[in-house]
Amino acid sequence: MGVNRSRERAPSTIRVEIGELVLDGFQADPERVSAAFETELTRLVRLHGVPLAVDGPLAVDALSGLPPLPAGLTARRLGQELARAVHEGLSGHGEVTR
Repeated sequence: MGVNRSRERAPSTIRVEIGELVLDGFQADPERVSAAFETELTRLVRLHGVPLAVDGPLAVDALSGLPPLPAGLTARRLGQELARAVHEGLSGHGEVTR
């Protein structure tokens, strides 16, 4: 006789919408930063999910208290580091305004 157990299931779709990224003090190409940001954030979400959203849909107005980024980064590296900082915020680090 088998036993049915309730299993937690990861959502089949995770959608992250970012209204605006403000990059003050950086000289990098915004389109290249955006492309690297999207690629890295997609990779991180696929790998680690969005811990703050484990209980269902989540709307966040702002993430603050994230680590500062060095101004001399290349566009690719800036996009990657920015994605990592945002994912850290979505993982419960930093301050979330809902």
